[in-house]
Amino acid sequence: MSQDGAAAAAMDRKKDSQSTTNPTRNGNGNGGTATNGAVYPSLNSLRLRLNPSIDHKSDNYEDLQLDFSPLLFSSLERYLPPTLLNSSRDHKVHYMREILLKYCPEGERTRVQKHREYRQKIISNYQPLHRELYTMHAANFFVPSFLKAISENTEESYRNIMSEPSPGVLTFEMLQPRFCEMMLAEVENFERWVRETKFRIMRPNTMNKFGAVLDDFGLETMLDKLMEDFIRPISRVFFTEVGGSTLDSHHGFVVEYGMDRDVDLGFHVDDSEVTLNVCLGKQFSGGELFFRGVRCEKHVNTETQPEEIFDYSHVTGRAVLHRGRHRHGARATTSGQRINLLLWCRSSVFRELRKYQKDFSGWCAECQHEKKERQRLSIAATKLELLKREGEAAT
Repeated sequence: MSQDGAAAAAMDRKKDSQSTTNPTRNGNGNGGTATNGAVYPSLNSLRLRLNPSIDHKSDNYEDLQLDFSPLLFSSLERYLPPTLLNSSRDHKVHYMREILLKYCPEGERTRVQKHREYRQKIISNYQPLHRELYTMHAANFFVPSFLKAISENTEESYRNIMSEPSPGVLTFEMLQPRFCEMMLAEVENFERWVRETKFRIMRPNTMNKFGAVLDDFGLETMLDKLMEDFIRPISRVFFTEVGGSTLDSHHGFVVEYGMDRDVDLGFHVDDSEVTLNVCLGKQFSGGELFFRGVRCEKHVNTETQPEEIFDYSHVTGRAVLHRGRHRHGARATTSGQRINLLLWCRSSVFRELRKYQKDFSGWCAECQHEKKERQRLSIAATKLELLKREGEAAT
């Protein structure tokens, strides 16, 4: 489920935090008493585990009416503090829900409600061109080599179809030509409807003036399946340190480049843990992606090292998979038109855990450099102290 979709679901629920129909809605997140008499600890008094409890079997939440996806609660449960793992299901739901709601404060929920109404208005009036795109037909969407690797689901099977031309940048054949053609036609059909109805649409992000959000005209379910069944298994192997195994929401869109569209894209990082970028076509020249190293928020503007410089030329149907924090941009498209499908995959669990961390040396190149420098200085100081003691002993 996309973040907007999850938050929109929250808006459909009653706002009364004291509702007796849902025992998880109690208090203000600072501790309180449930309608069943249970006393919940302060949210600020407990923290999620940095590593999941591997042996713990999470509860099933499918039968509850929840603000967020039941699968999200089951995934998050394994990161609960040990003192909560054996608590009642209502108790755990209360705690996890308060964490999730922090990502969607009241102002944001109001915005999401308006977006939900906007999206519903589009879906109610727009007539799809290729309805088969709106459900996942893996055999018709993906090339056989990609499907085979997914079915085997091992690092070796993925390595067999992938290239890693630069650390953390994975490229592989993914989409069949027919799928690319249908998606291009669907986007053109949607944009034709927008022009004819004079409907004002939201663009994918603040950097792109052209393109469309695929979730907004009905492709959310298909993209959910794409993330859950195809991108998350790969990310679990290659991007575990940034939440690759707990991806639970997405933002899916297409971007359009050309002389009469966006020409290029500046240096930036994505609002994602893992980004999928696939070229759909058409005929074009230029438009190369340039990568310049992975950075945390603290070091996002630090200098690029020579070994971090990498440029990638797009090929229709070929995917690029990288960390959202991998700094990148797009060079000018010098002729023709280039259209790419992007899926920003996010992990609520990783974003919560990241609040408690200061050292991101597991994936940030600059944090790694600083850690090595601290170790070097520590070793040098120890050697100096030993030499000093030897000198004193000799005299």
